[in-house]
Amino acid sequence: MWKGIFPAVTTKFTEDGGLDHDEMKRCFDLQIDAGCDGIIVCGSLGEGSMLSQEERLEVMKTAQASAGDRPVLMTVAEAATREACALAEKAAKADASGLMIVPSPIYHTNPEETKATLRAVAEASDLPIMIYSNPVAYRVDVTPDVMEDLADDARFVAIKESSDNIRRTTDIINRLGDRYDVFTGVDNLAFEALSVGAVGWVAGLVVAFPKETVAIYRLMKAGRVDDALQIYRWFRPLLDLDVSTYLVQNIKLAEALEIKSNDRVRMPRMPLSGARRAEVEKIIMDAIASRPVLQDLDSLVA
Repeated sequence: MWKGIFPAVTTKFTEDGGLDHDEMKRCFDLQIDAGCDGIIVCGSLGEGSMLSQEERLEVMKTAQASAGDRPVLMTVAEAATREACALAEKAAKADASGLMIVPSPIYHTNPEETKATLRAVAEASDLPIMIYSNPVAYRVDVTPDVMEDLADDARFVAIKESSDNIRRTTDIINRLGDRYDVFTGVDNLAFEALSVGAVGWVAGLVVAFPKETVAIYRLMKAGRVDDALQIYRWFRPLLDLDVSTYLVQNIKLAEALEIKSNDRVRMPRMPLSGARRAEVEKIIMDAIASRPVLQDLDSLVA
């Protein structure tokens, strides 16, 4: 159902802490103009847990204005299943294309609780669902066993695989074939995952470097693996910034330096400062100074 590059977009704030819809629209337009295939709002990178449900719906509406006929998915990552179902129902009424669901970021559900929560949210929304498995960050592993048990519900269409175990992509495909659209959710494992059958990439650094991200995906799908690898090797120091406690601050700083946005975050996060900021800024600026020349993306398989 879904494939390609789906940016996990950042949420932009005004100086007084409100939502900056004009800046979000500008940034979202850059993603679509570069050839991204969908948008995911209000995830970890989008600071969804720092937003009210009403604010998340506002962000989704802005993304829909940029996306046109491309899908916009709302992230559902609530501590309690009741609140997750409420947000899912609201997103459905606001014409979300689908949901990306984290079982619970606070209470670490066991497999039976995980399945029950996912089924409850699916029932509340009746929307297509991308299951988000990230045992590293959220300590809930949606394993192939769990995915097989959920396969009887056609609303579960995709998996964002973020276990940090590159073998998992092959395990899913060997076990379940093409039942789920497998997306990689770890920026610095994207080439590897696409090499073994992932059909999409929920990307982070794409928000600052959309053309390079799209180029890697399209080159891989066109069978031009060596060309994709050359860009990926250049990209790796940047992609490593996604695998960090400070991924939001890192990536928003990349947006500030590359696309002239800003790095405002919502507390308790604060923008990078001191030696940490200098280190990340150097990685970004070194990459900008050495960026590869890209092929005409329109000539590649989308």
